[in-house]
Amino acid sequence: MDNTPLRRALLGLGVALGAYVGGWAYFAPDSFYSAFPGFGLHWIDIDGAFDEHLIRDVGALYLALGAASLGAAFARAAQPGRVVGLAWAVFGVLHFGYHVLHPEGSAGDVVSSLVSLGLSALLGVALLLPSRRPARPSVAGTVPTRTEATR
Repeated sequence: MDNTPLRRALLGLGVALGAYVGGWAYFAPDSFYSAFPGFGLHWIDIDGAFDEHLIRDVGALYLALGAASLGAAFARAAQPGRVVGLAWAVFGVLHFGYHVLHPEGSAGDVVSSLVSLGLSALLGVALLLPSRRPARPSVAGTVPTRTEATR
């Protein structure tokens, strides 16, 4: 199964998300703590004391997911993107679940953070789905290749 343009676009979103959140958290943890997600909103500093180690770890996680997304976007097969999707989905669903159970900030902050985290989780789920490209017909009597057999 080939890596479709839609899967590559979704992986590109993963690269952008990983670079934005990860780069900011890892390389400017003080600013990330006091100003994330930007646009005058504050989602991190309302949740407790500054912890540089934790914020840099979160940044490293996002950078790793972004790097894996970049690598999968250049793969010819869909499978690397689906594996990266599994990582985004597990992280995204657990992160979303935490914030559903622990809402903080104004109603607008809660809604906007849940929407953004829900979209992040859906990114991973969407990458897990098989592509809709029709299977290539095989020649009768031939043994399918590994790629054909794993569709």
